[in-house]
Amino acid sequence: MSEPRATTAREVALQVCRDVFGPTPRDAREALDYRLRKTELAPRDRAFATELAYGAIKMRRYLDFELQPYIGERAKSLPQPIAEILRLGTYQLRLMGGVEDYAAVSESVGLARKYGHKGTAGLVNAVLRKVAAEPPRETDLATRASLPNWVVNHWRERFGEERLDAILGGVNAPAAAGVCIDLRNTTREGAQHALAEAGIAAAPSPFALDVLVLEPAASAAELERLANHRWHLHGEASSFPVDILDPQPGQRVVELCCGRGNKTLQIVSRTRGEGSLLAVDDDPRKIAQTAARLDAAGIASIALVTADVTAMDATADADVVLLDAPCSGLGILGRQPEARWRKASDDPVRMASIQKKLLDSAARSVKPGGALVYAVCSTDRREAEEIVEGFMAAQAEFARDAIPARYAPFLTPFGDVLVPPGIGGRDGFYIARMKRSP
Repeated sequence: MSEPRATTAREVALQVCRDVFGPTPRDAREALDYRLRKTELAPRDRAFATELAYGAIKMRRYLDFELQPYIGERAKSLPQPIAEILRLGTYQLRLMGGVEDYAAVSESVGLARKYGHKGTAGLVNAVLRKVAAEPPRETDLATRASLPNWVVNHWRERFGEERLDAILGGVNAPAAAGVCIDLRNTTREGAQHALAEAGIAAAPSPFALDVLVLEPAASAAELERLANHRWHLHGEASSFPVDILDPQPGQRVVELCCGRGNKTLQIVSRTRGEGSLLAVDDDPRKIAQTAARLDAAGIASIALVTADVTAMDATADADVVLLDAPCSGLGILGRQPEARWRKASDDPVRMASIQKKLLDSAARSVKPGGALVYAVCSTDRREAEEIVEGFMAAQAEFARDAIPARYAPFLTPFGDVLVPPGIGGRDGFYIARMKRSP
Protein backbone atom coordinates (compact mmCIF):
# COMPACT_ATOMS: atom_id res chain seq x y z
CA MET A 1 0.00 0.00 0.00
CA SER A 2 2.53 2.59 -1.16
CA GLU A 3 0.17 4.86 -3.10
CA PRO A 4 0.26 8.64 -2.51
CA ARG A 5 -2.26 10.00 -0.04
CA ALA A 6 -5.67 10.26 -1.67
CA THR A 7 -7.22 13.71 -1.79
CA THR A 8 -10.72 12.81 -3.06
CA ALA A 9 -13.32 10.12 -2.44
CA ARG A 10 -12.86 8.78 -5.96
CA GLU A 11 -9.12 8.44 -5.43
CA VAL A 12 -9.69 6.51 -2.21
CA ALA A 13 -11.97 4.14 -4.12
CA LEU A 14 -9.32 3.72 -6.81
CA GLN A 15 -6.65 2.84 -4.26
CA VAL A 16 -8.95 0.34 -2.54
CA CYS A 17 -9.66 -1.42 -5.85
CA ARG A 18 -5.95 -1.57 -6.59
CA ASP A 19 -5.29 -3.04 -3.14
CA VAL A 20 -7.98 -5.71 -3.54
CA PHE A 21 -6.96 -6.81 -7.04
CA GLY A 22 -3.25 -6.03 -6.86
CA PRO A 23 -0.30 -8.44 -6.75
CA THR A 24 -0.76 -8.83 -2.96
CA PRO A 25 -4.56 -8.96 -2.66
CA ARG A 26 -6.14 -7.48 0.45
CA ASP A 27 -9.66 -7.63 1.81
CA ALA A 28 -11.82 -4.67 0.83
CA ARG A 29 -12.66 -3.64 4.38
CA GLU A 30 -9.02 -3.77 5.46
CA ALA A 31 -7.98 -1.73 2.43
CA LEU A 32 -10.76 0.83 2.88
CA ASP A 33 -10.05 1.31 6.59
CA TYR A 34 -6.37 1.83 5.84
CA ARG A 35 -6.99 4.30 3.03
CA LEU A 36 -9.56 6.31 4.96
CA ARG A 37 -7.21 6.62 7.95
CA LYS A 38 -4.75 8.39 5.65
CA THR A 39 -7.27 11.02 4.50
CA GLU A 40 -9.12 13.93 6.00
CA LEU A 41 -12.32 13.41 4.04
CA ALA A 42 -15.63 14.61 5.44
CA PRO A 43 -18.15 11.92 6.49
CA ARG A 44 -20.20 12.41 3.31
CA ASP A 45 -17.11 11.88 1.14
CA ARG A 46 -16.13 8.82 3.16
CA ALA A 47 -19.56 7.34 2.53
CA PHE A 48 -19.20 8.11 -1.19
CA ALA A 49 -15.78 6.42 -1.30
CA THR A 50 -17.16 3.36 0.48
CA GLU A 51 -20.16 2.99 -1.82
CA LEU A 52 -18.05 3.50 -4.93
CA ALA A 53 -15.24 1.13 -3.92
CA TYR A 54 -17.48 -1.65 -2.66
CA GLY A 55 -19.88 -1.28 -5.59
CA ALA A 56 -17.15 -1.38 -8.23
CA ILE A 57 -15.57 -4.44 -6.58
CA LYS A 58 -18.88 -6.29 -6.45
CA MET A 59 -19.96 -5.34 -9.97
CA ARG A 60 -16.63 -6.05 -11.67
CA ARG A 61 -17.98 -8.70 -14.04
CA TYR A 62 -20.82 -6.47 -15.22
CA LEU A 63 -18.58 -3.42 -15.57
CA ASP A 64 -16.11 -5.33 -17.74
CA PHE A 65 -19.02 -6.51 -19.88
CA GLU A 66 -20.19 -2.91 -20.35
CA LEU A 67 -16.68 -1.72 -21.21
CA GLN A 68 -15.83 -4.52 -23.63
CA PRO A 69 -17.23 -2.92 -26.84
CA TYR A 70 -15.17 0.21 -26.27
CA ILE A 71 -11.80 -1.24 -25.24
CA GLY A 72 -11.85 -4.76 -26.68
CA GLU A 73 -8.46 -6.50 -26.65
CA ARG A 74 -6.81 -3.43 -25.14
CA ALA A 75 -8.26 -4.53 -21.80
CA LYS A 76 -5.46 -7.12 -21.52
CA SER A 77 -2.69 -4.54 -21.80
CA LEU A 78 -4.15 -1.62 -19.86
CA PRO A 79 -2.16 -0.58 -16.77
CA GLN A 80 -4.09 -1.62 -13.67
CA PRO A 81 -4.80 1.93 -12.45
CA ILE A 82 -6.36 2.86 -15.79
CA ALA A 83 -8.46 -0.31 -15.93
CA GLU A 84 -9.74 0.37 -12.43
CA ILE A 85 -10.48 4.03 -13.26
CA LEU A 86 -12.57 2.88 -16.23
CA ARG A 87 -14.52 0.48 -14.01
CA LEU A 88 -15.09 3.13 -11.36
CA GLY A 89 -16.25 5.62 -13.98
CA THR A 90 -18.60 3.09 -15.55
CA TYR A 91 -20.02 2.21 -12.14
CA GLN A 92 -20.85 5.87 -11.55
CA LEU A 93 -22.47 6.17 -14.98
CA ARG A 94 -24.44 2.93 -14.90
CA LEU A 95 -25.21 2.08 -11.30
CA MET A 96 -24.56 4.92 -8.85
CA GLY A 97 -27.39 7.31 -8.22
CA GLY A 98 -26.90 11.01 -7.74
CA VAL A 99 -23.76 11.35 -9.90
CA GLU A 100 -23.87 13.61 -12.93
CA ASP A 101 -22.36 12.16 -16.10
CA TYR A 102 -19.99 15.07 -16.58
CA ALA A 103 -18.65 14.67 -13.04
CA ALA A 104 -18.10 10.92 -13.47
CA VAL A 105 -16.21 11.48 -16.72
CA SER A 106 -14.18 14.53 -15.79
CA GLU A 107 -13.10 13.22 -12.38
CA SER A 108 -12.09 9.91 -13.96
CA VAL A 109 -10.04 11.73 -16.58
CA GLY A 110 -8.28 13.66 -13.82
CA LEU A 111 -7.37 10.42 -12.06
CA ALA A 112 -6.14 8.91 -15.32
CA ARG A 113 -3.87 11.90 -15.82
CA LYS A 114 -2.50 11.58 -12.27
CA TYR A 115 -1.98 7.79 -12.42
CA GLY A 116 -1.06 7.62 -16.09
CA HIS A 117 -0.34 10.23 -18.73
CA LYS A 118 -2.00 12.39 -21.37
CA GLY A 119 -2.67 9.42 -23.63
CA THR A 120 -4.38 7.33 -20.95
CA ALA A 121 -6.42 10.35 -19.90
CA GLY A 122 -7.61 10.70 -23.50
CA LEU A 123 -8.54 7.02 -23.61
CA VAL A 124 -10.55 7.26 -20.39
CA ASN A 125 -12.32 10.36 -21.68
CA ALA A 126 -13.25 8.75 -25.00
CA VAL A 127 -14.42 5.45 -23.49
CA LEU A 128 -16.50 6.92 -20.70
CA ARG A 129 -18.16 9.41 -23.02
CA LYS A 130 -19.27 6.47 -25.17
CA VAL A 131 -20.53 4.59 -22.10
CA ALA A 132 -22.49 7.69 -21.05
CA ALA A 133 -24.03 8.07 -24.50
CA GLU A 134 -25.10 4.45 -25.02
CA PRO A 135 -27.83 2.50 -23.17
CA PRO A 136 -26.86 -0.54 -21.07
CA ARG A 137 -26.35 -3.75 -23.03
CA GLU A 138 -28.62 -6.77 -22.69
CA THR A 139 -27.00 -9.72 -20.98
CA ASP A 140 -27.68 -12.85 -18.93
CA LEU A 141 -28.76 -12.77 -15.29
CA ALA A 142 -25.40 -13.77 -13.75
CA THR A 143 -23.49 -11.12 -15.70
CA ARG A 144 -26.04 -8.46 -14.86
CA ALA A 145 -25.81 -9.40 -11.18
CA SER A 146 -22.01 -9.62 -11.50
CA LEU A 147 -21.72 -13.02 -9.87
CA PRO A 148 -20.19 -16.34 -10.93
CA ASN A 149 -22.72 -18.48 -12.80
CA TRP A 150 -22.43 -21.32 -10.30
CA VAL A 151 -23.37 -19.04 -7.39
CA VAL A 152 -26.53 -17.82 -9.14
CA ASN A 153 -27.46 -21.38 -10.08
CA HIS A 154 -26.95 -22.48 -6.47
CA TRP A 155 -29.25 -19.80 -5.08
CA ARG A 156 -31.87 -20.51 -7.75
CA GLU A 157 -31.90 -24.19 -6.80
CA ARG A 158 -31.81 -23.47 -3.06
CA PHE A 159 -34.37 -20.68 -2.74
CA GLY A 160 -36.42 -20.85 -5.92
CA GLU A 161 -36.85 -18.56 -8.89
CA GLU A 162 -39.39 -16.43 -7.05
CA ARG A 163 -36.83 -15.23 -4.49
CA LEU A 164 -33.80 -15.07 -6.74
CA ASP A 165 -34.16 -11.45 -7.88
CA ALA A 166 -34.52 -10.25 -4.28
CA ILE A 167 -31.41 -12.21 -3.25
CA LEU A 168 -29.31 -10.90 -6.13
CA GLY A 169 -30.47 -7.34 -5.56
CA GLY A 170 -29.79 -7.66 -1.85
CA VAL A 171 -26.25 -8.99 -2.11
CA ASN A 172 -25.39 -6.16 -4.51
CA ALA A 173 -26.84 -3.50 -2.21
CA PRO A 174 -24.92 -2.25 0.84
CA ALA A 175 -25.25 -4.74 3.70
CA ALA A 176 -27.22 -3.55 6.72
CA ALA A 177 -25.14 -2.54 9.73
CA GLY A 178 -25.83 -4.00 13.15
CA VAL A 179 -24.75 -3.76 16.76
CA CYS A 180 -24.97 -6.43 19.44
CA ILE A 181 -25.82 -5.01 22.85
CA ASP A 182 -23.73 -5.78 25.94
CA LEU A 183 -26.56 -6.53 28.34
CA ARG A 184 -24.18 -6.25 31.30
CA ASN A 185 -23.98 -2.51 30.69
CA THR A 186 -27.23 -1.42 29.04
CA THR A 187 -30.52 -2.57 27.55
CA ARG A 188 -31.45 -2.70 23.89
CA GLU A 189 -33.82 0.21 24.49
CA GLY A 190 -31.07 2.18 26.22
CA ALA A 191 -28.67 1.61 23.35
CA GLN A 192 -31.33 2.58 20.82
CA HIS A 193 -31.92 5.84 22.71
CA ALA A 194 -28.18 6.60 22.89
CA LEU A 195 -27.83 6.07 19.16
CA ALA A 196 -30.87 8.23 18.44
CA GLU A 197 -29.33 11.05 20.46
CA ALA A 198 -26.28 10.79 18.17
CA GLY A 199 -28.52 11.01 15.12
CA ILE A 200 -28.27 7.30 14.24
CA ALA A 201 -31.57 5.50 13.62
CA ALA A 202 -31.65 1.92 14.87
CA ALA A 203 -34.44 -0.68 14.97
CA PRO A 204 -34.63 -3.80 17.14
CA SER A 205 -34.05 -7.05 15.27
CA PRO A 206 -37.30 -9.04 15.19
CA PHE A 207 -35.23 -12.17 15.72
CA ALA A 208 -32.11 -11.70 17.86
CA LEU A 209 -33.11 -10.26 21.22
CA ASP A 210 -29.90 -8.30 21.76
CA VAL A 211 -29.36 -6.72 18.33
CA LEU A 212 -30.15 -3.37 16.75
CA VAL A 213 -30.21 -3.03 12.95
CA LEU A 214 -28.97 0.21 11.39
CA GLU A 215 -28.86 1.75 7.95
CA PRO A 216 -26.00 0.49 5.75
CA ALA A 217 -24.55 4.00 5.65
CA ALA A 218 -23.98 4.05 9.43
CA SER A 219 -20.32 4.82 10.09
CA ALA A 220 -18.49 1.90 11.68
CA ALA A 221 -15.92 4.27 13.14
CA GLU A 222 -18.63 6.43 14.70
CA LEU A 223 -20.45 3.41 16.13
CA GLU A 224 -17.25 2.19 17.73
CA ARG A 225 -16.47 5.67 19.08
CA LEU A 226 -19.89 5.91 20.72
CA ALA A 227 -19.97 2.33 22.07
CA ASN A 228 -18.32 2.78 25.49
CA HIS A 229 -18.69 -0.98 26.05
CA ARG A 230 -22.44 -0.83 25.46
CA TRP A 231 -22.35 -2.62 22.09
CA HIS A 232 -20.07 -4.02 19.43
CA LEU A 233 -20.48 -4.17 15.66
CA HIS A 234 -22.09 -7.43 14.60
CA GLY A 235 -24.22 -8.29 11.56
CA GLU A 236 -27.79 -9.24 12.44
CA ALA A 237 -27.70 -12.79 11.05
CA SER A 238 -24.26 -13.38 12.60
CA SER A 239 -25.89 -12.93 15.99
CA PHE A 240 -28.53 -15.61 15.38
CA PRO A 241 -26.39 -18.61 16.45
CA VAL A 242 -25.83 -17.27 19.99
CA ASP A 243 -29.45 -16.12 20.23
CA ILE A 244 -30.55 -19.66 19.32
CA LEU A 245 -27.96 -21.15 21.69
CA ASP A 246 -29.55 -19.00 24.44
CA PRO A 247 -26.78 -19.32 27.05
CA GLN A 248 -27.97 -18.57 30.58
CA PRO A 249 -26.21 -17.16 33.66
CA GLY A 250 -24.46 -19.89 35.61
CA GLN A 251 -24.15 -22.31 32.70
CA ARG A 252 -21.00 -24.00 31.45
CA VAL A 253 -20.58 -22.80 27.83
CA VAL A 254 -18.11 -23.99 25.19
CA GLU A 255 -17.54 -21.99 22.01
CA LEU A 256 -15.52 -23.67 19.25
CA CYS A 257 -13.95 -21.81 16.31
CA CYS A 258 -14.44 -18.52 18.16
CA GLY A 259 -12.57 -16.41 15.60
CA ARG A 260 -12.06 -12.78 16.59
CA GLY A 261 -14.54 -12.91 19.45
CA ASN A 262 -17.83 -11.38 18.24
CA LYS A 263 -19.86 -14.33 19.47
CA THR A 264 -17.66 -14.66 22.56
CA LEU A 265 -18.64 -11.14 23.61
CA GLN A 266 -22.27 -11.92 22.86
CA ILE A 267 -22.17 -15.05 25.02
CA VAL A 268 -20.66 -13.13 27.95
CA SER A 269 -23.38 -10.52 27.57
CA ARG A 270 -26.15 -13.12 27.59
CA THR A 271 -24.78 -14.91 30.65
CA ARG A 272 -24.03 -11.58 32.36
CA GLY A 273 -20.52 -12.95 32.90
CA GLU A 274 -21.87 -15.56 35.33
CA GLY A 275 -20.86 -19.18 34.81
CA SER A 276 -17.92 -20.40 32.76
CA LEU A 277 -16.94 -20.06 29.13
CA LEU A 278 -14.26 -21.90 27.19
CA ALA A 279 -13.52 -20.32 23.80
CA VAL A 280 -11.27 -22.19 21.35
CA ASP A 281 -9.70 -21.41 17.97
CA ASP A 282 -6.71 -22.82 16.11
CA ASP A 283 -5.45 -19.39 14.97
CA PRO A 284 -3.29 -17.71 17.65
CA ARG A 285 -3.77 -14.31 16.01
CA LYS A 286 -7.54 -14.55 16.38
CA ILE A 287 -7.21 -15.72 19.97
CA ALA A 288 -4.97 -12.71 20.66
CA GLN A 289 -7.57 -10.38 19.13
CA THR A 290 -10.33 -11.98 21.21
CA ALA A 291 -8.22 -11.65 24.35
CA ALA A 292 -7.62 -7.96 23.66
CA ARG A 293 -11.33 -7.31 23.13
CA LEU A 294 -12.28 -9.17 26.31
CA ASP A 295 -9.65 -7.27 28.27
CA ALA A 296 -10.90 -3.93 26.92
CA ALA A 297 -14.43 -4.90 27.97
CA GLY A 298 -13.28 -5.78 31.49
CA ILE A 299 -13.92 -9.49 31.06
CA ALA A 300 -11.34 -11.65 32.81
CA SER A 301 -13.06 -14.95 33.54
CA ILE A 302 -12.94 -16.55 30.07
CA ALA A 303 -10.68 -19.48 29.25
CA LEU A 304 -9.17 -18.82 25.81
CA VAL A 305 -7.38 -21.73 24.19
CA THR A 306 -5.43 -22.02 20.96
CA ALA A 307 -6.00 -25.58 19.80
CA ASP A 308 -7.15 -27.86 17.01
CA VAL A 309 -10.76 -28.58 17.98
CA THR A 310 -10.65 -32.05 16.43
CA ALA A 311 -7.71 -33.03 18.66
CA MET A 312 -9.06 -31.67 21.96
CA ASP A 313 -9.90 -33.81 24.94
CA ALA A 314 -13.49 -33.24 26.02
CA THR A 315 -15.19 -33.91 29.34
CA ALA A 316 -18.88 -33.81 28.31
CA ASP A 317 -19.67 -31.20 30.96
CA ALA A 318 -21.01 -28.26 28.92
CA ASP A 319 -24.63 -27.15 29.20
CA VAL A 320 -24.47 -25.58 25.74
CA VAL A 321 -21.88 -25.79 22.94
CA LEU A 322 -21.60 -23.51 19.91
CA LEU A 323 -19.73 -24.57 16.78
CA ASP A 324 -19.57 -21.69 14.30
CA ALA A 325 -17.70 -23.77 11.75
CA PRO A 326 -15.38 -22.54 9.00
CA CYS A 327 -17.20 -22.74 5.69
CA SER A 328 -17.31 -21.66 2.06
CA GLY A 329 -18.77 -18.27 3.07
CA LEU A 330 -21.45 -18.25 0.38
CA GLY A 331 -23.73 -16.36 2.73
CA ILE A 332 -21.49 -13.30 3.11
CA LEU A 333 -20.91 -12.39 -0.54
CA GLY A 334 -22.94 -9.23 0.02
CA ARG A 335 -20.99 -8.07 3.08
CA GLN A 336 -17.52 -8.86 1.74
CA PRO A 337 -17.35 -7.29 -1.75
CA GLU A 338 -14.29 -9.21 -2.94
CA ALA A 339 -15.47 -12.62 -1.69
CA ARG A 340 -17.42 -13.54 -4.83
CA TRP A 341 -14.20 -13.41 -6.87
CA ARG A 342 -12.30 -15.64 -4.41
CA LYS A 343 -14.71 -18.57 -4.17
CA ALA A 344 -14.67 -21.82 -6.12
CA SER A 345 -17.55 -24.16 -6.86
CA ASP A 346 -15.84 -27.03 -5.04
CA ASP A 347 -15.38 -25.04 -1.79
CA PRO A 348 -18.50 -26.54 -0.12
CA VAL A 349 -17.30 -30.10 -0.72
CA ARG A 350 -13.84 -29.27 0.59
CA MET A 351 -15.19 -27.58 3.68
CA ALA A 352 -17.75 -30.31 4.42
CA SER A 353 -15.02 -32.83 5.25
CA ILE A 354 -13.67 -30.41 7.87
CA GLN A 355 -17.11 -29.58 9.25
CA LYS A 356 -17.93 -33.25 9.83
CA LYS A 357 -14.85 -33.70 11.98
CA LEU A 358 -15.49 -30.49 13.91
CA LEU A 359 -19.11 -31.40 14.67
CA ASP A 360 -18.12 -34.86 15.90
CA SER A 361 -15.55 -33.22 18.18
CA ALA A 362 -18.01 -30.58 19.41
CA ALA A 363 -20.48 -33.28 20.45
CA ARG A 364 -17.96 -34.71 22.93
CA SER A 365 -18.23 -31.54 25.05
CA VAL A 366 -22.02 -31.69 25.47
CA LYS A 367 -23.28 -33.14 28.73
CA PRO A 368 -26.38 -35.39 28.80
CA GLY A 369 -29.39 -33.14 28.39
CA GLY A 370 -27.21 -30.34 26.98
CA ALA A 371 -27.60 -28.50 23.68
CA LEU A 372 -25.36 -28.15 20.64
CA VAL A 373 -25.72 -25.42 18.00
CA TYR A 374 -24.05 -25.84 14.60
CA ALA A 375 -23.79 -22.77 12.37
CA VAL A 376 -22.22 -21.83 9.05
CA CYS A 377 -22.40 -18.63 6.98
CA SER A 378 -23.11 -20.78 3.94
CA THR A 379 -26.33 -21.75 2.21
CA ASP A 380 -25.03 -24.92 0.54
CA ARG A 381 -26.81 -28.12 1.62
CA ARG A 382 -23.52 -30.00 1.71
CA GLU A 383 -22.36 -27.75 4.54
CA ALA A 384 -25.78 -27.57 6.18
CA GLU A 385 -28.48 -30.27 6.35
CA GLU A 386 -26.20 -32.98 5.00
CA ILE A 387 -23.68 -32.36 7.79
CA VAL A 388 -26.34 -32.40 10.50
CA GLU A 389 -28.26 -35.38 9.10
CA GLY A 390 -25.04 -37.39 8.77
CA PHE A 391 -24.04 -36.45 12.31
CA MET A 392 -27.35 -37.48 13.87
CA ALA A 393 -27.41 -40.72 11.92
CA ALA A 394 -24.10 -41.62 13.55
CA GLN A 395 -24.90 -40.08 16.96
CA ALA A 396 -28.23 -41.57 18.01
CA GLU A 397 -28.27 -39.72 21.34
CA PHE A 398 -28.61 -36.37 19.53
CA ALA A 399 -31.87 -35.08 18.06
CA ARG A 400 -33.03 -31.73 16.76
CA ASP A 401 -34.13 -29.32 19.47
CA ALA A 402 -36.79 -26.63 19.23
CA ILE A 403 -35.95 -23.28 17.65
CA PRO A 404 -37.64 -20.13 19.07
CA ALA A 405 -40.93 -19.39 17.33
CA ARG A 406 -39.75 -15.95 16.20
CA TYR A 407 -37.47 -17.68 13.68
CA ALA A 408 -40.45 -19.26 11.88
CA PRO A 409 -39.86 -17.26 8.65
CA PHE A 410 -36.50 -19.01 8.25
CA LEU A 411 -37.38 -22.57 9.29
CA THR A 412 -36.69 -25.40 6.86
CA PRO A 413 -38.83 -28.57 6.63
CA PHE A 414 -36.22 -30.16 8.93
CA GLY A 415 -36.75 -27.48 11.58
CA ASP A 416 -33.43 -25.70 11.08
CA VAL A 417 -32.83 -22.00 10.34
CA LEU A 418 -31.86 -21.05 6.78
CA VAL A 419 -31.43 -17.32 6.19
CA PRO A 420 -31.41 -16.23 2.51
CA PRO A 421 -28.54 -13.87 1.72
CA GLY A 422 -29.28 -10.29 0.78
CA ILE A 423 -32.95 -10.16 1.77
CA GLY A 424 -33.44 -7.56 4.48
CA GLY A 425 -29.74 -6.70 4.21
CA ARG A 426 -28.86 -9.92 6.03
CA ASP A 427 -26.10 -12.41 5.45
CA GLY A 428 -26.96 -16.00 4.53
CA PHE A 429 -26.75 -18.46 7.41
CA TYR A 430 -27.63 -22.02 8.32
CA ILE A 431 -28.17 -22.90 11.99
CA ALA A 432 -29.24 -26.16 13.62
CA ARG A 433 -29.89 -26.74 17.32
CA MET A 434 -29.57 -30.26 18.68
CA LYS A 435 -30.06 -31.77 22.12
CA ARG A 436 -28.29 -34.71 23.70
CA SER A 437 -30.57 -37.16 25.44
CA PRO A 438 -30.37 -37.11 29.28
